[in-house]
Amino acid sequence: MDRFTALRVFRSVAELGSFAEAARMLGLSPPAVSKNIAELEAHLGVRLINRTTRRMALTEEGKTYFHYVTRGLDALSEAETALSLTKQSPSGTLRVSAPMTVALVRFSEAIPEFLARYPDLKLDLHLDDRLVDIVRDGFDLAIRGSSALEDSSLVARRLAVTPHVLCAAPSYFKRHGMPTTPADLKALDHVRFLYGGNVDIWEFRKEARTERVKVQARYSVTSSLAVRDALRGGFGVSLIPLPFVERDLQNGRLQSALDDWTTTEITHYAIYPSRQHLAPKIRVFLDFLSKQFNRAPSAL
Repeated sequence: MDRFTALRVFRSVAELGSFAEAARMLGLSPPAVSKNIAELEAHLGVRLINRTTRRMALTEEGKTYFHYVTRGLDALSEAETALSLTKQSPSGTLRVSAPMTVALVRFSEAIPEFLARYPDLKLDLHLDDRLVDIVRDGFDLAIRGSSALEDSSLVARRLAVTPHVLCAAPSYFKRHGMPTTPADLKALDHVRFLYGGNVDIWEFRKEARTERVKVQARYSVTSSLAVRDALRGGFGVSLIPLPFVERDLQNGRLQSALDDWTTTEITHYAIYPSRQHLAPKIRVFLDFLSKQFNRAPSAL
């Protein structure tokens, strides 16, 4: 027995008061209608309809069952309508996880404009540099660096490649000297970002040479903005994503070093569970992120 079909048949028979009329409305044969009713009664173990060759009537049990079947089928229809509407325009609540500094520098200032464009959409933006399980924790989307793409079952959309830069305050280099090779960093004070992909080793490349410097930091912190504050305060040197300090480098508050060496870069991705039946709320936010990651970073 197809239970859903049987419920629709029972409702139609009860509303129309006729097996034949129900058969015509549903596009079924009269025997098929009778069979569905009989199988439904057998499944429930009660008689739902008393019928003779001339007339039919719901039993008391049938009246009770009709009441709940009608409510259930109407609720299901409303649910399908609601889903149909969400497929047409962005609506509902979008839950996003993103690293704090990445969000603040790359796109958070544009969020009010984004939400103004989609008045039926709500955004829950969780800023945390720690890795989250987006399926277990109920997120629609997360932003991650390339070093954190360990789950191949997720879909990854590339947003931008972010280079790193070694820098410090000009006053710090004036006191301690400007490094000319990676080996010179061993004599300097390091500031370490604990959630980065280069926590313990800073790697530099030039032509065929690769040099690695072990990070020995007096100050380790879980915020890239705190790393930048330490650099601004003249505490030491650090390897930090360029967008986080670009304005400081431009206005002379910070100064880069080892510019003739290539160093770490990270690719940021938008991660989401599946590309099938992608909800409009996710699709428009992906487009928003792509645009924001490819503009000049904001000043903080």
